[in-house]
Amino acid sequence: MEYRNLGRTGLKVSELCVGTMQFGWSADEATSFRILSSAFEAGINFLDTADVYSRWVEGNPGGISESIIGKWLKTTAIPRDKIVIATKVRGRMGDGPNDEGLSRAHIMNAVEASLRRLGTEYIDLYQTHAYDDRTPIDETLRALDDLVHQGKVRYIGCSNYPAWRLMRALWTSDQSGLARYNSLQPHYNLVHRKEFERELADVCRTYGLGVIPYSPLAGGFLTGKYQPDQVPDSVRAKGVSRYFTEQNWKLLEKMGTMAKQNGMTISQIALAWLLSNPLITSPIIGPRTLEQLEDNLAAVGIQLSKDDMNTLEEASINQNED
Repeated sequence: MEYRNLGRTGLKVSELCVGTMQFGWSADEATSFRILSSAFEAGINFLDTADVYSRWVEGNPGGISESIIGKWLKTTAIPRDKIVIATKVRGRMGDGPNDEGLSRAHIMNAVEASLRRLGTEYIDLYQTHAYDDRTPIDETLRALDDLVHQGKVRYIGCSNYPAWRLMRALWTSDQSGLARYNSLQPHYNLVHRKEFERELADVCRTYGLGVIPYSPLAGGFLTGKYQPDQVPDSVRAKGVSRYFTEQNWKLLEKMGTMAKQNGMTISQIALAWLLSNPLITSPIIGPRTLEQLEDNLAAVGIQLSKDDMNTLEEASINQNED
């Protein structure tokens, strides 16, 4: 396992990050504990969560994923400084008018709740989950800057920001002497490239932001479990159906051939493609079983040949995205 600096900071994170959106949803607490322990034993020190996980599930109040991480840390007695915890703020966490967004009021309440659930005195990376066009960016950044100075947050990052909003945030931090975003969490994988590559990649490269892409396996599409003539009738499959295009099926077929020739799995090839990009800090994997974690871990150290990289580039570059 390699460790890479998060952007221009001195914080070192593992080249794979465990995303915990499935914890308390499709992975129960006991399974989540096993995944976390196995990941740590394999050298992963980087965990990503959000306060809103998994509030969209009926009966789930949100914060469940954070609570599971907190319980795991307490149960295992792993030293806090051995784990880099990233969480996010923005989503609705209650029924009141100030229970969502990036206002100072919501951020200050949300961070205290996250700290309680995580059972920690500080959050390593506090990220704005998406932009909030109803709150001035300087209000958001001043609140985050205060949290950094208070020691409750060590670094800040953002997710799901278009390039112009990210640039505006960086400019505001620079002009006002405030803590700045040190990382971006974009939606990026072999079948969803344009959103990041069009402009965001250049912004991250120029200004030294770490890049921690989510959905590196496209919600399971890049594992090969979906087939054109065998599409499961499930909620998860419906979310992945946007990738069901003729070009993407052809890409998947080529990846399957490549996997057989190299003794790999399709998911390992998808992760290796990301890991080969020097701009990428740490793809966020989201295993909900130990078997999925073990498969993902095997992508570490894979060196795709130049021909394989060219094949992947040519098969995926001209895709159409929303």
